Amino acid sequence: MMEWTDRHCRMFHRALTARALLYTEMVTAAAVVHGKRERLIGRDAAEGPVALQLGGSDPGLLAAAAAIGEGFGYDEINLNVGCPSDRVQDGRFGACLMADPDLVAGLVVAMRERVGMPVTVKCRIGVDDQDSEADLERFVSRVAAAGCRTFIVHARKAWLKGLSPKQNRELPPLDYGRVYRLKAAHPELEIVINGGIGTLAEAEAHLRHVDGVMMGRAAYQTPYLLADVDRRLFNSRTAAPTRREAAASYLGHVERHLAAGVRLNLLLKPILGLYHGEPRGRAFRRHVSEQAHRPGAGADVLREALEIVAGGRSLPSRAAERVPAEPAGSERA
Repeated sequence: MMEWTDRHCRMFHRALTARALLYTEMVTAAAVVHGKRERLIGRDAAEGPVALQLGGSDPGLLAAAAAIGEGFGYDEINLNVGCPSDRVQDGRFGACLMADPDLVAGLVVAMRERVGMPVTVKCRIGVDDQDSEADLERFVSRVAAAGCRTFIVHARKAWLKGLSPKQNRELPPLDYGRVYRLKAAHPELEIVINGGIGTLAEAEAHLRHVDGVMMGRAAYQTPYLLADVDRRLFNSRTAAPTRREAAASYLGHVERHLAAGVRLNLLLKPILGLYHGEPRGRAFRRHVSEQAHRPGAGADVLREALEIVAGGRSLPSRAAERVPAEPAGSERA
């Protein structure tokens, strides 16, 4: 979820669920060590439990980045060896590392020696021609021997030769059974399943076989499904927030970061799908999308969008007045 699950997204998602473990977007270890740390991995204490997801293949840089993350108050360091993007491959990290279990094991050891929090690994069920259950078993066993106790497994192999990153999200077919069998073979490990999970009913079905479920695009595109996570998956008796309550809770964050110079369109990007599938949900999304880019726009854009939903009135399109959007992720705060 690079350029998506930034600190603003996490704050909004936390307004929906108190119990779920949230993850940052993947950040390279070199960027954390040498870059603008507050902009890259800054977080609010109110985000609650969050894992910092790192990418890299240099043990020294990863260990240093993990220590920096610990200083920022993160609760877990997650090494991503499942991302198939071209730039990740060019930097020799992400899914290509699955072909070298010994290297990944060494990276885990280096980070565990520097931090006191858990170091976990996110991977695929295979990569390129290394696609058998024996290959996955060899990878997990070697990295577990280095001290990793939690694996988040995307139930689709990565084809680094011939498929684009987008195609790698859709091809080849998901194989949840392989992840189930991995858990059965390693009851001592925490195995979390990932990939194509779109509803809490699907999550509950997976939890009969594995220890946890990671949801990515579904949680971003239809965020209100998170509002029922605490009750259905954590047996919480606290009432789920309404959509309006979640948005109102997020308003304070929006106002604080606007005052710090963050652009409104970046702050409201995570909330666009709040009313997905609901009456007047398209009007809500349209108003936020069109008005957040306007010069001088403030938090009232979100308040107005909530009134559109509540009152049933729709505004005429103002697309002709829209200021061109800057590239997603061009500013991180």
